[in-house]
Amino acid sequence: MPAAIIAATGLFTPEQSISNEELVTAYNAWADRWNADHAAEIAEGDVAALTHSSVEFIEKASGIKSRFVLDKAGVIDPNRMAPNIPERPNEELSIMAEMAVAAARQAIAAWGKDVSEIGAVLCAASNMPRPYPALAIEVQQALGIEGFAFDMNVACSSATFGIKTASDFIASGSVKAVLMVNPEVCSAHLNFTDRDSHFIFGDVCTAVILEAEDQAGPGGWEVLGTRLQTSFSNNIRNNFGFLNNAAPEGIGQPDKLFIQQGRKVFKEVVPMVSDMIIDHARDLAVDLDHLKRMWLHQANINMNVMIGRKVLGREPSAEENVIILDEYANTSSAGSIIAFHLHNDGFQPGETGLICSFGAGYSAGTVFVRKRA
Repeated sequence: MPAAIIAATGLFTPEQSISNEELVTAYNAWADRWNADHAAEIAEGDVAALTHSSVEFIEKASGIKSRFVLDKAGVIDPNRMAPNIPERPNEELSIMAEMAVAAARQAIAAWGKDVSEIGAVLCAASNMPRPYPALAIEVQQALGIEGFAFDMNVACSSATFGIKTASDFIASGSVKAVLMVNPEVCSAHLNFTDRDSHFIFGDVCTAVILEAEDQAGPGGWEVLGTRLQTSFSNNIRNNFGFLNNAAPEGIGQPDKLFIQQGRKVFKEVVPMVSDMIIDHARDLAVDLDHLKRMWLHQANINMNVMIGRKVLGREPSAEENVIILDEYANTSSAGSIIAFHLHNDGFQPGETGLICSFGAGYSAGTVFVRKRA
């Protein structure tokens, strides 16, 4: 069976960015207005007054300093507190497909081959703009790719699940090359009026091209092994769906946006992911003492540091445990791929690294890669 090679990657980053200071100013203005509107209930003890957010709180809780978004004005408007992304007509390329095409074209240019060699397109992301037709098929058409395409959703682990799926297609001989895209408009499902989570997410899109080793040119990354794991949990959840999105009372309800119990997630996911990485490395005979770099899902700084510490058995250096969430925030499935795309330099042929994701589900994916000559 031919091994899969990560041949190229691409990244689309929105032009607009929101700093913690800007986000805090908007949230605090909204909270003050809410408290004023509910002053009587607060005085009677029927509801609790909302407390302010702060830059210090955000950075301590997450390590995030800013985030890229498609629409800044709507997010920081205390009268709206949500992005304003107009719906496009069916005849026009959708916003998520537009993001995916931009990232894909960058990856294709780096790859240096014609799209006619790509046999499949996977769109792996946390949220899709519609049930059907598949966003992946829209991207496929926009790029002039033949073959087949489909969407897949495993929340923050979607990209590693996509790499596994693409690698299996290549190993089976179904296709010689696969394009996987990860468009994430996380700002659209984030509750910017929730102090505990209003700072978490940003918008972005990544793209990965995988191809069979027997047709790959020099360079790139051999996929040594992939492993997936899931375990059901309600601790990260979004209840928006076709059964409730038509009900007027459903729109804007907190449980129809991103909700999580952060402390439970930290306590349960960190050991799950750490053990998975260690077990997978052992089965592949990968010496973790010589693991050059980890490109982990960019959840929050505390989770990433703890996982890195458990995996290496010591404090990892900044070069060993890449952090990009200070600038990009949590971008769901795209986070580990952004880290890999921006920080895969300095490797000698034969050196190994790890792409790893974890998130809602729970779900987790590990992809060990080795630099090729």
